Amino acid sequence: MKNVSFCRRAMLASGIALALAGTPALAGDDSFTIAVIPDTQNYIDYTHQTAEGFPFDASKMFLDQMQYVADNVVSRGGDIAFVTSLGDVWQHQTLAIDPEHEKRGFRRAPNPAMDAHFAPTEKVRTVEMPTAHKGFDLLNGKVPFSVVPGNHDHDAMWTDANHPPAAKPDFNDMSSMGLLHAGGLTNFTSVFGSDSAFFKDKNWYVDSFNKGADSAQIFTAGGYRFLHIGLQFDAPSDALAWAASVIKRYPGLPTIISMHDFLDTDGRRLANPIIDNSVIDPEDNSPQMMWDKFISQNDQIFMVLCGHEHAQAYRVDDNRFGHKVYQILSDYQGRSQTLKDAGGKVGPLEGIGDGWMRLMTFDMAAATPSVKVKTYSTHYKKNSVDTPEYSDWYKAHEKPKLTDAQFNAGDDFSISLDDFRKRFDKAGKAH
Repeated sequence: MKNVSFCRRAMLASGIALALAGTPALAGDDSFTIAVIPDTQNYIDYTHQTAEGFPFDASKMFLDQMQYVADNVVSRGGDIAFVTSLGDVWQHQTLAIDPEHEKRGFRRAPNPAMDAHFAPTEKVRTVEMPTAHKGFDLLNGKVPFSVVPGNHDHDAMWTDANHPPAAKPDFNDMSSMGLLHAGGLTNFTSVFGSDSAFFKDKNWYVDSFNKGADSAQIFTAGGYRFLHIGLQFDAPSDALAWAASVIKRYPGLPTIISMHDFLDTDGRRLANPIIDNSVIDPEDNSPQMMWDKFISQNDQIFMVLCGHEHAQAYRVDDNRFGHKVYQILSDYQGRSQTLKDAGGKVGPLEGIGDGWMRLMTFDMAAATPSVKVKTYSTHYKKNSVDTPEYSDWYKAHEKPKLTDAQFNAGDDFSISLDDFRKRFDKAGKAH
C-alpha cells in the first residue's frame, strides 16, 4: 500500500508540475489537501512588529505559515494541491476615501475610534504590502493559488456620512461605531492583480475581472478538475455576473467559491454590523444577496469558503436544484495566546492569529467522497485536536456558550460529499 500511495502521489506531483509549466495537469492521487489561509492582517500589521515596540515580529508567524504551505505542496512531494487566502491580507489603508466613490457622491464622517486605529498610512506600502508579497512569493510557481480582497485590503475604509458613529464610539459597543464602507482596490491589484508575476501566464489562472480583484483558477486533483472562483468583499453585481459566465464556460466542473465575508460565527449569512457595503452602495451585495443571486442559482457550486468573522462556523443548504452547498467560515485573527506567551498586554485590537489555518483533505477513493477538516498551527506545530489547552485558550473569547467538546469539534470535523459523484462524475472527472 505504501508503494502504491507513493506512486499515486508522484503522478499527482508530476501533473501539478506540468500544469505550472503550462501543460494541463494530470489526475493523480485519490487524496489531496486544500490549504485555507484565514485573515493574516494581524501578522502583517506594521504596529505588530518590534520596530513599533511590539514584543515580537508577528510577520514572522505569517512567513512561517507560508513556508509551511510551500514545503507541503504537491510539486514538492506533499499533498497540498491548491491554496486559497480568504482576504484581509494586510491591515491598513492609504486613503481617507477612494476617488471613484467620492466622484459618485459618497462622503466620510469622522470616527474617533476607527480613525485612531486605522488612519491612512504609507506604511501599508512600505511594510505591509511588501511583507504580503514576500509571503506569497514562497508559493509562486509551486502551486495554484487564489487571494481575495477583504475590506482591509481596500485603499480606503471610511465611516459613511449617512451612517455616522455615536458621539463617543466604543469598540465594546459595535452599535455605536456607525457603518463603514470599503472602496478602491489599486493597492490590492498592484500585488495580486491579473498582471502580477503570481498569475500572469499561469495556465491554471483561467480568468479575472476588475484587474484581478475577482479571479478564477482550475486545478486537477483526486481524479477531478476543480474550478475555483475568488470574489472580492461584498462583490458588486457585475462581478457576480462575470463569475456566472465563468461557470458557464466550464460546464460540469465542481466549483469552490472563496470570499472574505459570507457567514457569521453562528453560521448565518449576515454581514458584520459595522461594515456592510450593500447597505451603502446599491452596486454591492451582502452575503445573503450573493446566495440568492449567484450561489444558489449555479448548480456547480458545491462549497463556499470565507473568513472575516472572528471564529469558525459551518452550514449546509440545498441550492435551487436540490443539491448541497457546504459553507465554511475560518478566521483566527482574534487569537492572542502568542502575545500572552510573550508577556504582552492583550487589548481589544491585539489579536494575532497564533499560526492557525485550515487543512481540508479530500478523500476521493470511497463511493462517497469526504473532506476531513483539520485546524493546524504552524507556530505551535500542532493540530487543534492535539492541543490540550485549545478550548481554555480560545473558547471564552470566541464561543463561550459551547462545551469544550463542542468547541473543539468546530475545528476538527468531517464532511460527507453525499451527492458529489452524481453531480460531477460525468463532466468533472479528469481524463
